[in-house]
Amino acid sequence: MRRPARFARRRAPALAACAAALGWPLAAGAAPGAPREAVAGGAPREADAGGAPREAAVSGSATEPGIRLTLPWLLVQLVPSPELWIGASGARFGVRWQVTPLLYSFGINRKLSPWRAFVVEPLTRHAGSIELFGSPEYVAGPGAAAGGWMVRGGVRSYFPLLDRGEALSCSLGASVVHARDQVAASYEAGIYTLFGGLGAQVTVTPTAALRSTTITLSIRYF
Repeated sequence: MRRPARFARRRAPALAACAAALGWPLAAGAAPGAPREAVAGGAPREADAGGAPREAAVSGSATEPGIRLTLPWLLVQLVPSPELWIGASGARFGVRWQVTPLLYSFGINRKLSPWRAFVVEPLTRHAGSIELFGSPEYVAGPGAAAGGWMVRGGVRSYFPLLDRGEALSCSLGASVVHARDQVAASYEAGIYTLFGGLGAQVTVTPTAALRSTTITLSIRYF
């Protein structure tokens, strides 16, 4: 009965080394019954088969992304998304810009800050989030809006459908639109692919004076 015990003791260091080489999930589970103890530096330690403590492979930390406003990012935000505005006077071509002053993500790693302002990574947005947005629009042709300009502001939520939103995601939102010196409520739905870079949004404004439907080919540059 002693031989299996000695054999197991000889195999334990080799199994632990293999588990560490294969990655942290195996390293953390290489000795499921081994006790843990805290060290002065705050990093957890585990006792190996011989009783000597060793540091765990997982530090439990997450690195915040180094995102910030840059001139190239600001320049690409000037590229608008094309849209088709459909109202009582007919269909008109238009363009739309989008700005995100504030976003809260509920789909990213909990160890990272969920808040973003203006610059938002695709995964942070499309893995699940809610944002405040502003959306100036220009609609060509008479009868669409005074001076051709509309301004929207509202709230939009994103939900992942495939691959945490990288392959496919959707959105629901509501906004207030100002045009022709009038204000009306709008409601929208959207679907996105290619990490959220390409999508389609349908916005409906039911108020009589500004009644319209807008179909937007959403193009986002992050």
